[in-house]
Formats: sequence, C-alpha cells, structure tokens
Amino acid sequence: MSPIARSTGREQWIGMLGFFALFPGFFFYHTALGLGKIPAVLGGYFAPVSLLLLPLLFFFYAGKVRQDRNYLGKTDVAFFLYLAYFALIVVVNALAGAKMAIVTNHLLGIIFMLNVFFAFRMGAPGERRFRLMALGSLLGMSAIVFAYAVDGAFYLAPLGTAKNPESLASYQGFSRSYLFTFAVAIAYTRALSLRLLLYGLAASTLFINTARSEFAAMLFMIPIIELYYTRQKVLMATVFLFLVQMIYANLAQLLSMLPSNRVLELLDLSHSTSANTRHQLSTYALNSIAQFPVFGDYASYSPGLYSHNVLSAWVDTGIFGFLFVLGILIVPAIPLFFKGYFAHYRSGEFILAFSLCCITVLLLLTSHYFTDMLIGATMAAFSSYRYGMTHAHHRTSDIGPSAPRHPHLRQAMPGAGTARI
Repeated sequence: MSPIARSTGREQWIGMLGFFALFPGFFFYHTALGLGKIPAVLGGYFAPVSLLLLPLLFFFYAGKVRQDRNYLGKTDVAFFLYLAYFALIVVVNALAGAKMAIVTNHLLGIIFMLNVFFAFRMGAPGERRFRLMALGSLLGMSAIVFAYAVDGAFYLAPLGTAKNPESLASYQGFSRSYLFTFAVAIAYTRALSLRLLLYGLAASTLFINTARSEFAAMLFMIPIIELYYTRQKVLMATVFLFLVQMIYANLAQLLSMLPSNRVLELLDLSHSTSANTRHQLSTYALNSIAQFPVFGDYASYSPGLYSHNVLSAWVDTGIFGFLFVLGILIVPAIPLFFKGYFAHYRSGEFILAFSLCCITVLLLLTSHYFTDMLIGATMAAFSSYRYGMTHAHHRTSDIGPSAPRHPHLRQAMPGAGTARI
C-alpha cells in the first residue's frame, strides 16, 4: 500500500473519530451522566472534547491539503474566510470591552463549527464502516429515548439520578446529536424500505425527545430525499400532497392518539411560550439593526437573550457578516440544485450536501443561532461533493442494492466482441 493511501485511511479514521465523539459520543456521555453511571468528568462534554479534537483534526486536514492541493476547494476557502471575519469581529469587540460571556460563547462557536467541518470533510460518511456505525448509533440512541421516556417525553433530569445535574445536557443537545447522525445515515440509504424504517424511527424518537426544531428539520428532509431518489418526481410530489391533505383532514383524531408533548406546539405557535419569547427577541434584534444597520451592535444583549434566527448574525457581525453567512450557504446551493438534483446519477454525497443546506437555512430562518454547527457540516458536505465530482478517483457505495453483475462480459455488453465493418 502506498504512503498516500495509508494517509488517506488515517484521515478518514480521524474524521470518523471527530464525528462520533462530537455527536453520538455526546449523547451516550450525557445518558450515562443522567443515569448516575458516571460523574461529570468532562463537564458539559462538548467544549472540552472540541478543544481536544481541534489540533488533531487540523493536523490531518492540513496534511491532506499538503498532499493534494485540490483538496482545498473554493468552498473550504469561503468557509475559512467567514470564520476569520467572524473571529476578527469577536477579537476587536473583546478588546473594546464587550461582555466576556458572549465573547467566550462566540469563540467556542467558531471552534465547534470548525471541528464539525473537519469531521465531515475527512470522515467519508459514504464509507461502509461509517454508515454501519451511524446506523448502530441511531438504534442505540432511539433505544435510550424509548427506554427512559416518562409520560411520552424523554429528559433525564427529572429522574434525579445524575451525580452532577448542573452539567446534564438539555433536550436540545440530545436532539442535535440525533439529527446529525440521522442526516448522514439517511443520505446514503438507497433501499426505500430501510429509509421508511429510519423515517419512522427518527420521527418517533425526536417527538419523544420534545425537540420541535429538529423534529421539523427531520420531516423537512423526507420530501427532499424522496423526490431526489425517485424517478417519478411528479407522482411522488402527488403522493406527498395527498398525505398532507389526509393528515390535515384527520388531524384531530391523530392528535388524540398522541401523548401530550411540546412538539405539538408546532401546530399552533401562538400558544407556545418559547415561540412568543423568540418573537420578542427577534423584535429586539430588528430594533438593534434599525439603529446600527451597517456594523450591528455586538453583544448588546444579555448572554443567552439573542435572536434565535439569522438576524443574530446581523446584530453581532453587521450586514456584511449577515450576507456572508447566507452567501456561503445559498450561493453554492443554487448551481448544485440545478446540476445535481435532476441528474440521472444518484449520489449520496450530493443529497447529503443539499439536504443539510436545506435544513440549515430552514433552522437559521426560524430558530437557530448563526453559530449553528450545521453550517460547518453543510460547507464540508458541499466541498466533499465537489471534490468527489472533479478530483476523486472512486466513489463510495451507498446502503442498498448494488448494480446487477454479469458472469461474462458478453451478458453485460451484448455487442462486445462482434465484428464491425
């Protein structure tokens, strides 16, 4: 085996380590913490693990770039420039006396996005070992949610068994880990029967986990993926429209069959305390933008009281940062859609990138902060797909049936070997 091949294998293992440590690892760590099996040896887990992983992930990514200059694509450069711009804003405002709690959160946000980018960029989620580990992790996380749910909701804090309850993650942390793992698993699942099984498993798990945003994002992925994989797009769109109408017509009966859950607030956000609070924070952000439309008003709010949407980027990084973060997500997605979504060739790399982009934009518009780690995952998936299309020498297989094989060349190519005039 060549040195380059060995290096490539090491990079993929390091990328896998980063992904599974950050997401399934987070879920299982906090499960053990919540059940009182371990103390909070790593605190809240994500920050210390990210700080430990960053040098390792950066070292192997830089090594890959040194071996193959084409590996550093335009998407990578655009993402790094955005992070550099964001870091510059944070440092300048920190020196000017900005609230250190917000400065610290932003610096950690940069590290988190960078780590997720490296993990997705090098992890090769299309490889068989990655896919099997992702499926196993999904099954394990779902089993935990179902096993420890109380009155139709999963949250370990009320059990009172945690040795360090102050370090226990909220439902958002658990749902984030599940959504990331689901996204990489479903994108490479070619068998329709297995996809349907995973949809049902993920929907029930996230519902019990009471994660409204992640539940909505998962549902949003279903038509995107199914319309991509089907050859009969008009028929599939008709099926989805029919299902939506049937659900709407029988909504009251369906709701009576479900346990009481905050996810159901999605049907009427006017009665949601969280949605009302987010509306007030968005109004506050709009007022800040009106007063400081160009440069924003960095850290003008109390820690935690930020706008839960992309307006938060305008407040903290100005109009340029706001346009920058939307630009790096949307600009590459438009040609990607027209070139890849309707192509005859089906690619797990493409649909992972495109579906991640769709849910990232959805969550940035509705509920998530502008340092969302999905941004790093989307940019890495974009870059990996482009690199694979232009420079990679092989394509990884997807979960599902392989192409038909023939014992003899003449069966695969009936005209092979015939004389031509």
